[in-house]
Amino acid sequence: MAGAKFIFVTGGVVSSLGKGIAAASLGRLLKARGLNVTMIKLDPYLNVDPGTMSPYQHGEVYVTEDGAETDLDLGHYERFIDVDMTRDNNCTSGQIYETVLAQERRGEFLGKTVQVIPHITNEIKNRLWRVAKGRDIVIAEVGGTVGDIESLPFLEAIRQMRIDAGRDNVLYIHLTLVPYIKAAEELKTKPTQHSVGKLREIGIEPDIIVCRSDRPLGDELRAKIALFSSVSKEAVIEAVDADSIYDVPLLFEKQGLDELVLMLLRQRSPTKDLSAWNTMVDKIHNPQHQVTIGVTGKYVELKDAYKSISEALLHGGLANNAKVRVKFIDVEDKNMEALLMQMDGILIPGGFGDRGVEGKIAVARFARERRIPFFGICLGMQCAVIEVARHLAKMPKAHSTEFAPRTAQPVICKMEEQKNVVNLGGTMRLGVYPCRVAAGTLARKAYGHETVSERHRHRFELNNKYRSALEKAGLRVVGENPKHRLAEIVEFKDHPWYVAVQFHPELKSRPLRPHPLFRDFVAAALRRLSPRAL
Repeated sequence: MAGAKFIFVTGGVVSSLGKGIAAASLGRLLKARGLNVTMIKLDPYLNVDPGTMSPYQHGEVYVTEDGAETDLDLGHYERFIDVDMTRDNNCTSGQIYETVLAQERRGEFLGKTVQVIPHITNEIKNRLWRVAKGRDIVIAEVGGTVGDIESLPFLEAIRQMRIDAGRDNVLYIHLTLVPYIKAAEELKTKPTQHSVGKLREIGIEPDIIVCRSDRPLGDELRAKIALFSSVSKEAVIEAVDADSIYDVPLLFEKQGLDELVLMLLRQRSPTKDLSAWNTMVDKIHNPQHQVTIGVTGKYVELKDAYKSISEALLHGGLANNAKVRVKFIDVEDKNMEALLMQMDGILIPGGFGDRGVEGKIAVARFARERRIPFFGICLGMQCAVIEVARHLAKMPKAHSTEFAPRTAQPVICKMEEQKNVVNLGGTMRLGVYPCRVAAGTLARKAYGHETVSERHRHRFELNNKYRSALEKAGLRVVGENPKHRLAEIVEFKDHPWYVAVQFHPELKSRPLRPHPLFRDFVAAALRRLSPRAL
């Protein structure tokens, strides 16, 4: 732990500037230097985790290997530094207060008044030290914006970290907005000056300023920001809008961000290898093919609800030297079929609630009957099962007990272990579970081996009482949990590519290691495109 160094990334002016991408990009650069890097997201909201939030509130919920429901930024961390995160890598105010209050009830603070300082801030620091074990670098992203009431305990804790860990072991990076004012036809630095001033009021002097803008700053503005922020001009880093988020590490590297960070932390690292990343980015910008994939859901106006799906499709395209155009299609759109006809592949993602379910079932039928490459994920698999049961297995009332508790033909039902669950937060089947994949199947061809492990987030499953009838109708269970015989993968016979899975393969896809199912799904879409393009 003595060797761990901390980099704290804060944000100012407005939210949604891309702190997660900036932090993950720096993580990629430092990993390319041969350093052992991990990351942690400090979220100020009072929820224990985002598991019970609507996607409209928080975007997608990212599930880790150990079953934690976390912020979507952990997906960026995993994709950029290619290291599996755990529940320790996401810390919320809700978790912190829950822990401290439980300690108080156990009598661990007898005789003392429990306060934000030192008890809450000490627990935040404990979380930071916990993830630092065995690491060279810990990059901690503080959620929210400087000035928010909710984030004050976290900012106070990271201020104290420089005292606890030592000046040479802590670095502060502040990400701000430099807006372009159209009427004045110039970029304005005043919001950044105010944001840095707000950070100073808390007692934190930023070492590096990262400036988000839609155009280059120029030397004059960089010098002005440096002067008002008390940093060198070299410590003012431009973060101009990029064509791809995977460009960002290379844009930072060109400005010497990694060199500057290592110098300020007095960290030696002579090696640097970004060759694989450079090759991957070159593929993004110079594809040989293009396909269009329709992602059919009900949160389509909020792209962050399907962030990992979008990234996994991009990765699948990389494996096929193809650009994947993702078209989000609302399953409640009256023109849905006309839109689906234009797709080279169709994907139904996961989701919750009965709104839009009948639309998703219709999508599954459309893809099956029109022989369009189809990929169903979690609820997408369940909708595919219901569709085949209704239209091919002579079960017109087939449904899921999630949406129709009294259905006469419950082809999808609640798992046995879930039937007595009362609390909703953190109680689903979460995290990684093994799956045995049958030989001679599309899934086995993709994976290349019999046993795989994938991440889950669900309460309902295919009802094994109906498995035989479904298989006679053409829907075969080709992957199952070896211990409990839970259906994990189904495929439909006599179809170019029809695969549906109960798990979430998108969560294990990386730009340098595309998930095999997404790779083969995009390949199938390319095969469909070829004859149509002639």
